[in-house]
Amino acid sequence: MATFELKCNRFIWTNIVHPTRADVELLRVAHPDIHPLHLEDLLSQTERPKIDEGENYLLVVMHFPAYDLQNRVSRPSEIEFIIGRNYLITVHEGTLKPLVRLFARCELYESERNTVFGKGANDAFYALIDHLVDGIFPILRDMDITVRELEEVIFSGDARAVIREISVVRRDAIGLRRIIRHQVPIMEALERTEHRIIREDLEEYFGDTVDHLLTARDIIEENYEVIAGLAETADTLVSHRINEVMRVLTVISVIMLPLTLISGIYGMNIRLPLQEHPVAFILVLVMMILIAASMLFYFRRRKWI
Repeated sequence: MATFELKCNRFIWTNIVHPTRADVELLRVAHPDIHPLHLEDLLSQTERPKIDEGENYLLVVMHFPAYDLQNRVSRPSEIEFIIGRNYLITVHEGTLKPLVRLFARCELYESERNTVFGKGANDAFYALIDHLVDGIFPILRDMDITVRELEEVIFSGDARAVIREISVVRRDAIGLRRIIRHQVPIMEALERTEHRIIREDLEEYFGDTVDHLLTARDIIEENYEVIAGLAETADTLVSHRINEVMRVLTVISVIMLPLTLISGIYGMNIRLPLQEHPVAFILVLVMMILIAASMLFYFRRRKWI
């Protein structure tokens, strides 16, 4: 149970990290106008992004990427907003670093509190959304750097390491694309909403946030296309190297075939030409060398090797 509150004038920001039944009960007592089903949604971590309208509040569920450094993948982190006339409730798992840092700054500095929610719930809600959207871009910048590094080493680096790195970045790009794509309709709905809780003059601000999300979506789509191209290039390079190895092995096998045949024949326990000759071994060996050399000369002339 971890419920924190910040107050500024008559506004209260309630920030709940890892919500429990006790947290929900406290909210039920403090805000009896919130529908019980919406309070139950706060305990679920499988809610899809959505907007539900209450009579005097809005429930907004959104997902933002939280980067898992150990597994090197962006995972969706769910956050629920309940926006009332003079309060804002945020419920999350504490993995969204931009939100955690913003709350910490608001705790420490009065000037930060006045900036974020000094004008009330509407502006505070927009400020948090905008801050979380801006938090996506550092993840995208890191991906851009990784993609550029892969472009530099794809022709000179270790093929196995490059393919593994491409697979890791591709998985991250797929996760980011899924997260960002689902948030765009929510922000567009907020831009169009006519609920009395949301001021009309915020339409332009939400529209600006939609533009940021669309920019992030375009960046991740572009990166995904580049990663797909790098993966195709890496597969082509690996296939080419495998073909080169197979060609060398095939040439060796073809050259060894007549030599094996000759050695097999002369290993038979029957009378053969030159068998009684004093230098029979040397003659057979010279013949095998000539056959191998002639085959190599032929393969070289045909540019097979």
